[in-house]
Amino acid sequence: MSSTPSSYPLPDYRDQSPAVAARFARIKERPVVLEVDKLGRQFAGEHGPVTALRDISFQVRRREFVCVIGPSGCGKSTLIRILAGLDEPTSGRMLVDGRESHGPSPERGMVFQGYTLFPWLTVKRNVMFGLEMAGKAANEAGPEAHQWIDLVGLGKFADSYPHQLSGGMKQRVAIARALAPNPRVLLMDEPFGALDAQTRAQMQSHLLEIWRNVDVTILFITHDLDEAILLADRILVLKANPGEVQEIIEVPVPRPRSLDQLQSPEFQATRRRLDELIHPKVHAPTERLPIVRLTQAGDDVE
Repeated sequence: MSSTPSSYPLPDYRDQSPAVAARFARIKERPVVLEVDKLGRQFAGEHGPVTALRDISFQVRRREFVCVIGPSGCGKSTLIRILAGLDEPTSGRMLVDGRESHGPSPERGMVFQGYTLFPWLTVKRNVMFGLEMAGKAANEAGPEAHQWIDLVGLGKFADSYPHQLSGGMKQRVAIARALAPNPRVLLMDEPFGALDAQTRAQMQSHLLEIWRNVDVTILFITHDLDEAILLADRILVLKANPGEVQEIIEVPVPRPRSLDQLQSPEFQATRRRLDELIHPKVHAPTERLPIVRLTQAGDDVE
């Protein structure tokens, strides 16, 4: 991505237009859906306990879209596994609508990076699965599943099997399946990480459109800085070893969002700040690699 020309200095990433500031004021008036309070996680290591997460605290409000990013080893995947109920914290707690929550629950839907659809079930039956697990009869779950399949734009593929779908289509089915039981929070663990760039951009647009039409709160794990800025209201930045909250950024880019905004001053200012946090400059002598000439290359290559 090209940087903003030096003749046009970037604004402070904390500066917000009146419309953006008003939007955040409205968000802060909404009830808290998800609260993480001093969450910590340790694992047994060869030389003693290893702390993956330490004192993680944040709140996510109703219909807010929060992205979590950080360098390798910051505990993003550990955090979302705990939030999904697939792992237990060593300390701290998680609350949904003010109630402490443990283990998997229909109140928290999950979309993984890998394609987790049941290959032996059609698109419709995959989406029906969560509804039927919640106790709905097939004659009730079927029509509801169709509504969600239509929402993600796959109505013509309701009777197709996963192997007949592209990667992006599979993830749309996974999103529909996670949303069908009407969770309070949708957890997404790098769901577009395995997609090619073009499909990923399409899926980002699809997700924003789905989110605008569904009463759901989203917590989205990503390693892609542009993706985080494009999608999120706020970005939770973790630092590594151990994983701790480094900063929470209110994204100043106006909504609705589109790829056309990637070169806007607000977008570039936010990206520069994320780069500073995740890729800090290290002032150290450059280590030269030992080079062994293995062939008679002739003229030196510059």
